[in-house]
Amino acid sequence: MCGVTGAWVRDRDPEDLRQSMALLAHRGPDDLGEFVDREAGVALGHRRLSIIDLSPSGHQPMVSEDGNLAIAYNGEIYNYRELRAGLEASGVVFLGDSDTEVLLRLYASQGLAALPQLNGIFAFALYDKRAGELLLVRDGLGVKPMYFIEDDDGFRFASEIKGLAPWIPRGAQLDVDALHRYLTFLWCPGTRTPFAAVRKLAPGEAIRVRDGRIVERWNWYEPPVVRPVRRASVPADPIGEVREAVRRAVTRQLVSDVPVGAFLSGGLDSSAVTAFARERLPDLRCFTIEPMGGTDEGEAADLPYARKVAAHLGVRLDVVSIDSSRMASDLDAMVWMLDEPLADPAPLNVLYISRLAREAGIKVLLSGAGGDDLFTGYRRHLALRYERWWSWFPASVRSSLDGAAQRLDQRVAWKRRLARLLSGAGASGDSRLAAYFAWARRDDLVALYGERMRAAAESARAEQPMLDFLARVDPSRSPLDRMLALEQRFFLADHNLLYTDKMSMAAGVEVRVPFLDPELVDLAARIPDRYKQRGRVGKWVLKKAMEPLLPREIIYRPKTGFGAPLRRWMRHELRDLVGELLSEASLRRRGLFDPQGVRRLIEDNDAGRRDGAYTLLSLLCIEIWCRRFVDQPEGG
Repeated sequence: MCGVTGAWVRDRDPEDLRQSMALLAHRGPDDLGEFVDREAGVALGHRRLSIIDLSPSGHQPMVSEDGNLAIAYNGEIYNYRELRAGLEASGVVFLGDSDTEVLLRLYASQGLAALPQLNGIFAFALYDKRAGELLLVRDGLGVKPMYFIEDDDGFRFASEIKGLAPWIPRGAQLDVDALHRYLTFLWCPGTRTPFAAVRKLAPGEAIRVRDGRIVERWNWYEPPVVRPVRRASVPADPIGEVREAVRRAVTRQLVSDVPVGAFLSGGLDSSAVTAFARERLPDLRCFTIEPMGGTDEGEAADLPYARKVAAHLGVRLDVVSIDSSRMASDLDAMVWMLDEPLADPAPLNVLYISRLAREAGIKVLLSGAGGDDLFTGYRRHLALRYERWWSWFPASVRSSLDGAAQRLDQRVAWKRRLARLLSGAGASGDSRLAAYFAWARRDDLVALYGERMRAAAESARAEQPMLDFLARVDPSRSPLDRMLALEQRFFLADHNLLYTDKMSMAAGVEVRVPFLDPELVDLAARIPDRYKQRGRVGKWVLKKAMEPLLPREIIYRPKTGFGAPLRRWMRHELRDLVGELLSEASLRRRGLFDPQGVRRLIEDNDAGRRDGAYTLLSLLCIEIWCRRFVDQPEGG
């Protein structure tokens, strides 16, 4: 795992590249390097977190012997040994033992045909001097990030937005359409960022650059869930095949020259990953968090379950205890580390656990992320199943149900969840599926907006990237599969995976996600709905697969979030911050939001008329982001 940066510009300032590398130092504290082709104006920079081949032979940017190819690579290729063996059989000679060299030589041998062979997580830039082009490539599920700028001055890229700071002019224009998406979903689906000039590669996307200009963009990978299911490809034994596919994925991702540990929340997904990792690593060390001060009403505590799993599997469990006041005080740092104003306190848990692991000498952690997105598991998946009981009502009746639910006391958990379930109930088809991901309603947001933001909300649909993506999904796919397609393309890449990467790398730790192994992703896409959501039981096939390895009380425990008591924060720990950042003077200075509308939201949230905690957090994060990235763009 590493940080990459670079540029293709005619008048390149070498200090810009070095400043970018310095801003990415947390991603690669073990080594740094740069490659420059001054004649062409191409530069690559790299910060290294050494995981495979700790020797100098893994130094990057890595250049081929003939000087034609140079690569700056962030990630891991889990099947690099098999790929290396194939190349050696054809006569290729290696100088070291890194997966970076395998990727470089595989490309030299096969070109773009190498990409579908890669089983791993990666984002890399590869300069081909002879062809006069630069390639940027992101892995299929979007585990590793890559941002870029293309303008009249040329093309620049980096693993994080802050790495682009040397090339973003002070007072750069904000993307108000993107800000509307952040407020709608709490994260931003698609390739936009808060900066109008900065975009990110989509999962499974590649870009070809020549002479500082993008000349081609294409998807080298499509999630298998977008394709029709052939009857012959349906697994004969879904339970057994899932169990063995997860085992193989975990085993494959244990490849490392440094110690490997695991997140262990006590939920099914992290427990499954831990169980299989424990088969190969008897001394596996696991990490979890203990939030002090309780949870929001309606949420269950994870720690007792994590301890039960650890005792059952015989693994060491290290616990970091964090009180909510500390989490609240770290909100500013969280936004800086995330690069984007994601309104979710869960990233802080990743940061605290990653720091604890790094202090214990663990540089690699396995995560259970992705299980819900492949096999179901979120409340919206169950809600989709129940739509058959009421979706036949006319749209006007469904909209009335929606309106009635919004008027319930939002301080009560079940009433809050019912309101979310019925939000957007008047919509149908793909629009209804996208509505399940929205946290705030458009009309409610417009009431908070100033003139610029209101114009954006009126001229663009926040869910448009989702609708465009669903248009590519085979129409024979069920509504549940179409929703899982959205989970995999957007909720994972633009939210869960984004914050997992940024917060773990801020602590110098690499996180791997076995559930997103390509083989397992393909298998999940071929499993019929009845094995995923059966009655009220989500993730049914995975639960049955794990029955021989985990206690039933773990497998069938209530699902809980990985967050913090945010609703209480807004009334207590964050009250002063809300008063400062969302004051009338602050809002008028920024010019994005209407002070009276924001004041009404605060009052309605306090009175229980609206569940406004997460929208308020989103407003806070956007203001913090603007102060850190716009007002003081180089101030980490």
